[in-house]
Amino acid sequence: MNSRLKLVMKSGKAILGYRATVKSLRKGKAKMLLIASNCPHLRKSELEYLAMLAKTQVHHYAGDNTALGTACGKLFNCSTVTIIDGGDSDILTSIKE
Repeated sequence: MNSRLKLVMKSGKAILGYRATVKSLRKGKAKMLLIASNCPHLRKSELEYLAMLAKTQVHHYAGDNTALGTACGKLFNCSTVTIIDGGDSDILTSIKE
């Protein structure tokens, strides 16, 4: 999962953060949503509800927000990542729930 996420960050288009995620879900631009394991429950359920309305895939990332930020190549924590364009990665097709 981490290698696919790195490839998305390099070749595709991804948005980090809760507020930007909500905006992209409301606009219908998001194709996939990654949520960290330690994201607050109320925030997680709100994001899942918005993703259901937008017909967007949701993947619950196994690591916490520090691991998710590191997997994206950033030096800060990140509780949500929205993938808008997969780029060269097969992350959108390989992860089906």
